[in-house]
Amino acid sequence: MQHKRIKRPVNGVLLLNKPIGITSNAALQIAKRLYQAEKAGHTGTLDPFASGLLPLCFGEATKFSQYQLHADKAYRAVLQLGVTTTTGDPEGSVLETRPVDVNDMQIAAAIAQFTGAIEQTPPMYSALKHQGKPLYEYARAGIEIERKARPVHIRSIHLIARQAHSLTLDVVCSAGTYIRTLAESIGAVLGCGAHLIALTRTASGGFTLDQTVSLSALESDSDSARDARLMPADGLVSYLPQIMVSVADAAALRKGQRPHLSNPPAAAALLRAYDPAHQFLGLIEVQSDGLALARRLMNTAQTEPMADAQI
Repeated sequence: MQHKRIKRPVNGVLLLNKPIGITSNAALQIAKRLYQAEKAGHTGTLDPFASGLLPLCFGEATKFSQYQLHADKAYRAVLQLGVTTTTGDPEGSVLETRPVDVNDMQIAAAIAQFTGAIEQTPPMYSALKHQGKPLYEYARAGIEIERKARPVHIRSIHLIARQAHSLTLDVVCSAGTYIRTLAESIGAVLGCGAHLIALTRTASGGFTLDQTVSLSALESDSDSARDARLMPADGLVSYLPQIMVSVADAAALRKGQRPHLSNPPAAAALLRAYDPAHQFLGLIEVQSDGLALARRLMNTAQTEPMADAQI
């Protein structure tokens, strides 16, 4: 007779290297089962054909997952030139095949055109919702929904390799950027069309791919080794500025009060707050007059398993 494993409170962040071929939610459920975790979530999906950095949040860390969604991301993308597909990636059907006749100057000019502040129209094959349903459900039914272009920021695009019919690019971009759409746009400018054939997320916020663990390694870990891989929750918001608050101010914030900080920043901001013992309190917003408002606070009754880990 098999005994059901009892779920336990687990707190922290796991940096998973999601493999190709499974959804982000499937990867999350495997990790949640391995940790016997009561509560878990991820910080933004990677398509099944994509791989790379997928931060998973457990317990108290889930309070801050939404802030990781807003962090900049970095990707290694491979574009297939001369072929367009219905989805902009290898999972779609081929729409058109064109000859490829482009030189290095044309490629450099096309890349430069999409560097900086641009607007993108979200693809129909995306999880963006319309009237409660994801767009991909409409797309699969052959229904086209009008979408508004949205501003995104491409911090940088670097050409890593070029072959006769493919380009390998390193892209750093703001949250909300669709790399599939970027691939299609570059292909359109080049006149031959393109679609994305491989994608790896290499960074998100302050996290990088070299910090990740594979699912196979996680499965072979002992329970203690697996727990040791968890990082503190404040790594999810490491891109935000930090502030140290006094013991009295920390106690007031935990009680739901709004203390006037003795050392307020020069301008109002959302900040990572720490007490004098460098314990992460959570996120606070400081107004111009020094009044501190709690936005997301850690539950001090919970302890993170790797409080001394370095992000």
